[in-house]
Amino acid sequence: MQTDLGALVFDMDGLMIDTEPIYKVAWQAASAELGYPIDDAFYATFVGRPTPACEEDLLAAFGAAFPLERFRVRWPSLWRAEAVASGIQRKPGVLECLDFAKARGLPVAVATSSDADYAAFSLRHAGLDGRFDIVVTGEQVARGKPAPDIYLEASRRLQMDPAACVALEDSEAGVLAASRAGMRTLLIPDGAPPTETAVRAAFRVLDSLHEARDLISRLLPGRLGE
Repeated sequence: MQTDLGALVFDMDGLMIDTEPIYKVAWQAASAELGYPIDDAFYATFVGRPTPACEEDLLAAFGAAFPLERFRVRWPSLWRAEAVASGIQRKPGVLECLDFAKARGLPVAVATSSDADYAAFSLRHAGLDGRFDIVVTGEQVARGKPAPDIYLEASRRLQMDPAACVALEDSEAGVLAASRAGMRTLLIPDGAPPTETAVRAAFRVLDSLHEARDLISRLLPGRLGE
């Protein structure tokens, strides 16, 4: 028997806020400036994963000559400039999901591969700061997604059994992380169709956060649901 739903755990980039295009612009521009262009297919392998793991892939692809320290300095400045210039847009349905959770007394957490500085910056510029009980970031756990560490840490801080949590994700790495932690995981793909691996790992595959809100309502016990 599944544990009753007790909390929601949200990924951030690509799920709640539309920052993935900003990261893509910054990473590709910085690497191209340094003479090591990242094509779209290679960049797609980074989505949902922590920065150190992506850096390892850059070194594996381009070799030890890749100027990693210069890249680390350059892309954040490009990212912030792009974020300030274009803004950080919320995904449709995120406010409704958060309002729904608040109305029903469900704790909400963020589990993001971004570091604490970027998470705070992103949530603030998207108008979502102060909306979460817990924010767990990539540098706060030993292993990044697709390992389950970040979701296990989120459930620990929420003082919830992972089985009592619903995770909301947009990437394969994130879905694998949450499902391996024992959470029911709702996959809302950001752009590209989900892989078979992600679909198998997900509890449900949905088209939007609006659909997620409706499904979460049905997962609640009758005394709380609609």
